[in-house]
Amino acid sequence: MTTCPASSAEPELIERVGANLAHVRARIAASGRDPASVRVVAVTKTFGRREVAAALEVGLRAFGENYVDELCAKRALAAGDDVSWHYLGALQMNKLARAAACADVLSGVARAKELVKLAALAQPPELDVQIDFTGASGRNGARPEDVAALVEQARGLGLVVRGLMVVAPLGPDQARDAFARTAALADELGLIERSMGMSDDLEIACALGSTEVRIGRALFGPRPAR
Repeated sequence: MTTCPASSAEPELIERVGANLAHVRARIAASGRDPASVRVVAVTKTFGRREVAAALEVGLRAFGENYVDELCAKRALAAGDDVSWHYLGALQMNKLARAAACADVLSGVARAKELVKLAALAQPPELDVQIDFTGASGRNGARPEDVAALVEQARGLGLVVRGLMVVAPLGPDQARDAFARTAALADELGLIERSMGMSDDLEIACALGSTEVRIGRALFGPRPAR
């Protein structure tokens, strides 16, 4: 059973988020995919309880957060066996245990030392290994050539690797290359989930095999400052 606080969203917000979700699903369909085959993760980073409540009202059950404090606070706003919370940010070692306690999926795993610390927890969540194809300073993600070893290490430690996650570089050609390489690597490693695509590039991601798109702005509008 899904629960939400009494201070739910206004009808106007529910209607707007519902219309936006319908548009997102139409975009998925335009890529040649059945919208039912692609999970929409509502990225509620910097949004409040009103947006979480509206997303629940229109049927969304997967939520994403980039900050541990927001993740843990908002998890209480949407609880239920059918609701999942995804941590999408880079993992800081001093906050890893707290992130793992509040998330059903950790989608930013990129380093061997994170796997070791996760394996020491009593009940580690499922994880995605994040890939970075840019090599740019400050971007989270493992190098493509390191991903297979990370997945093998995680499995050896008894962790459940759900799939791969990527934030594509800007530009359609660069995004297409990153998504195609991520999907091919997931196939090679026997991974089902490919968390690929956001508000600006979801059509490309879905056409190339995404099973999950992470959508904030296209659902809720411009993101407020944190």
